[in-house]
Amino acid sequence: MHEQSPGVMPKSLLGKALTYLRKQWPKLIRYVENGSWPISNNPCENSIRPFCVGRRGWLFSDTVDGANASANLYSLVETAKANGIDPYRYLTWLFQCLPLAKTVDDYDALLPWKMPSEPR
Repeated sequence: MHEQSPGVMPKSLLGKALTYLRKQWPKLIRYVENGSWPISNNPCENSIRPFCVGRRGWLFSDTVDGANASANLYSLVETAKANGIDPYRYLTWLFQCLPLAKTVDDYDALLPWKMPSEPR
């Protein structure tokens, strides 16, 4: 990269590409040094897709409370998915148990990864 740059015009397409590569080099090296990082971020991209699709619908949220409720629901669904739990099954269990929760420990027990394998 550095050897190629002196003979390349900076404004040419190749010059712009080499300049971009030079600026991104520290990030590339960091990725190569850590073999545990995935080569693709598609799972991350796919997990935020519902938010991107939902943005259009959120334009029609009548109230701030309605928008907050939507965000909370999306958060619950995506957290369940991230923990390998069927969101429908989790929400069904959650909405059955939530009225019975009285203490902080009761609410803590309702986190997706603490859901029993067999619903109550």
